[in-house]
Amino acid sequence: MNTVVETNELLDRLPPHLKQYIKPQNYEQYTPINQAVWRYVMRKNVDYLRAVAHESYVGGLKRTGISIDEIPSMYGMNRILKEIGWAAVAVDGFIPPNAFMEFQAYKVLVIASDIRQLENIEYTPAPDIIHEGAGHAPIIASPDYAEYLRRFGEIGAKAISSAHDTDMYDAVRELSILKEAEGISTERIEAAEHRVLQLQNKKVTPSEIALIRNLHWWTVEYGLVGTVEAPKIYGAGLLSSIGESVWCMKDEVKKIPYSIEAAYQDFDITKPQPQLYVTPDFAYLQEVLEEFANSMAVRKGGWRGLKKLIESKQLGTIELSTGLQVSGHFTRMIQNEDNEVVYFETEGETALSYREKEVIGHGVSRHSKGFRSPLGKLKGINLAIENMGPRDLQAYNFYDGKPISFEFESGITVEGLNVTGIRNLRGELMLIQFTDCTVRYKEEVLFRPDMGDFDMAVGKEILSAFAGAADYRSFDLVTHNPSSETIRVTLSEEEKMLNDYYKEIREMRSNGVIKSRCMEIFEALQKDHPYDWLLPLELYELTKAEAVLQHLIQLKERRPKVSHLIDDGLLLIEKQNIGIN
Repeated sequence: MNTVVETNELLDRLPPHLKQYIKPQNYEQYTPINQAVWRYVMRKNVDYLRAVAHESYVGGLKRTGISIDEIPSMYGMNRILKEIGWAAVAVDGFIPPNAFMEFQAYKVLVIASDIRQLENIEYTPAPDIIHEGAGHAPIIASPDYAEYLRRFGEIGAKAISSAHDTDMYDAVRELSILKEAEGISTERIEAAEHRVLQLQNKKVTPSEIALIRNLHWWTVEYGLVGTVEAPKIYGAGLLSSIGESVWCMKDEVKKIPYSIEAAYQDFDITKPQPQLYVTPDFAYLQEVLEEFANSMAVRKGGWRGLKKLIESKQLGTIELSTGLQVSGHFTRMIQNEDNEVVYFETEGETALSYREKEVIGHGVSRHSKGFRSPLGKLKGINLAIENMGPRDLQAYNFYDGKPISFEFESGITVEGLNVTGIRNLRGELMLIQFTDCTVRYKEEVLFRPDMGDFDMAVGKEILSAFAGAADYRSFDLVTHNPSSETIRVTLSEEEKMLNDYYKEIREMRSNGVIKSRCMEIFEALQKDHPYDWLLPLELYELTKAEAVLQHLIQLKERRPKVSHLIDDGLLLIEKQNIGIN
């Protein structure tokens, strides 16, 4: 199998700033032990989840090309997902939240292609192909849920983050990588845990991305559906965890009717959840999502929205009442006594757009050193500039090629040579260009003639503020450089030999069992790998040998932490023998 990224029409539409996160699946990296871990988890999950998961889960496995016996390939998943209007890509562990959301908006599942180690078979804090492929993919076979996932991505991609969110993302990514990797010292893991704990305990006002990430966690990842008394599982974190899928149904886990209050309930990704939320159906998820979206700056705009962008110190966009969109790093605003924004500034590369398309001639090359503009109405004139027709503009001396001086209600004055204006589709002025221009506010000069042409945005107010650029093509966004990368472990000779045994047993399951060879492998296991528990289970499944069974019973005593996993495996084999599975 090659390492080319399998594509379909949805993937072809992805912008470059999302494609930068995609990596080839590299199927050959999966070891025979990895395949055995997948098979064990999937057999256990399907056996248990058929009774407690949402009705779309088991059928969704088949519809999305998920096999119980082998790790799915992106090629196969994309070929089948295409039929239900979705696609899938492989990535390296956690990616930034806004990017993750934007993938969903494009109806693309993000799948961490690595797989958990045998030691973490019940649960891993790191995203892996079991969680993503066997958790997220099957449920999107439900049309209502699939639309919720797409809409969530569309709204979540606009959520404004903070510097604290960036620190938290880096810390959680590092911890998840260290916990899943082999051979990492306890001291290093504890240091990473301490960093996450410190950030979690830091008292900060939650940003939009933090709040909507909470909603994502309590629905997409750890959601229950139905009634509080008799819920069903649909969250991918529960569907992919053979430990938590059982734990979540116990009375010790508090079940709460889902509401917008879930946005204010934090979570700890490294521990089982003490409470879960139950939605009556997938349609209700959409209601809560829209309720939350109504509180976001993308819909409310105003000074609060601009303030969030300034505090985020990241690329963002404001949209004015004329439809003009300004994208850049916002650094300043001036407000009047009613808290209305009467002036704003950006720093560095800035682009102007209209309806998510860059205004020709107003990209980052023209506005490489930032953008600034007053907003609002002119002093003594009830009619806003954007509502002035040609006769109104002439009446107030707005002539192309003529000098002009005017004052806003805020006290900001503009004096210069009026060059030209740009109108929106409704015919409203949304941008006026001046030369030899001076802009003042009280005793401060906001713009001088030596700074070049002055492009003044026209608009009474800020209608919307959101993360990212209005037109992604305006900026070079292919700059992702993760602070930590998944740790690849080189197998020792002993580990290679153990994988060879797993591979041989796997091949026998497909091509026919040679019992004598199975027993030779069993003897070698007893001698060289006495604490491995999964391969003896597979050997017992094929041979039903009493010696193998006794070895497993002894292993339960020597390794009490995995005794329940051995019991579950034996129960699956028993069900298979009597035709229940």
